[in-house]
Amino acid sequence: MKGVRTREGTLEGGRIVVDEGAVIARVRAGEPEAYAELVRAHTAVALRAAVAFGAGADAEDVVQSAFLKAYQALGRFRDGAAFRPWLLRIVVNETRNTVRTAVRLRALAGREALLLGSEPLIPESADPALAAVAEERRSLLLAALDELGEQQRQVVVCRYLLEMDEAETAQALGWPRGTVKSRLNRALTRLGQLIGGKGGEEHE
Repeated sequence: MKGVRTREGTLEGGRIVVDEGAVIARVRAGEPEAYAELVRAHTAVALRAAVAFGAGADAEDVVQSAFLKAYQALGRFRDGAAFRPWLLRIVVNETRNTVRTAVRLRALAGREALLLGSEPLIPESADPALAAVAEERRSLLLAALDELGEQQRQVVVCRYLLEMDEAETAQALGWPRGTVKSRLNRALTRLGQLIGGKGGEEHE
């Protein structure tokens, strides 16, 4: 089924997919208010990224700062490139700077609380017993993520929590694709060990 065109972009599955190249061209042509379309389209994923990378209660401030820096850097944005991974790379850097100056325990607590309060992975109509098991597994996964090194945690977050493909992950993190693949493999192996050691099932 084809999407429905709107002034901002294409409406697909209830979500507006913005024609990013057209919006950026309008901003560069002297229509700065058009940037709001990119902000609306990418705020949710930017917040998820900031939370997942450890911004905690500072996630909204991180995202606001990232959008501002992205706007200021639009002149260097490469035509034809995808905006989302480029923006998320800025979010990652802003989050890293924030975490370095924040209280570690507060950041971790805020991140976990916001992640658990995000879009449910289990429909409300699901069997309560199955939902409880899935919730336990998710809790184990979040705890295991906290025990990974920073780079391994970043690649897992991009690939699975933010559902980015390998190329987008490489762009967002500023790594070669081969590095993304190797670090992801090591991270998944380590996660399997951690979750298995806490009573969860081994990663397959």
